[in-house]
Amino acid sequence: QVQLVESGGGLVQTGGSLRLSCAASGIAFSINSMAWYRQAPGKERESVAVISSGGSTNYADSVNGRFTISRDNSKNTVYLQMNSLKPEDTAVYYCNRPALQLVWGQGTQVTVSS
Repeated sequence: QVQLVESGGGLVQTGGSLRLSCAASGIAFSINSMAWYRQAPGKERESVAVISSGGSTNYADSVNGRFTISRDNSKNTVYLQMNSLKPEDTAVYYCNRPALQLVWGQGTQVTVSS
């Protein structure tokens, strides 16, 4: 059964850091590109970071230089290290494939207070 389980969110002050994790099961994780997405209240879901099977990364302009995506294929897990957080980073964060997306997980809430 395919499953994506996000964790690591929370409440943090402006300038703080969080590390999100996403555990994937039911897929050949190591050969898949993975991405982190976020959805703020009243807004469309947007991609913030992508990592290829080979480890190449790409970031949205809004998070470039502050967020780092990484993966551990031995644990079928993708991570998002978020530094210098801003109130506009407040959203529910999800992981998924960047194409041929799987069933979405429940996400993890990130709230950045000003």
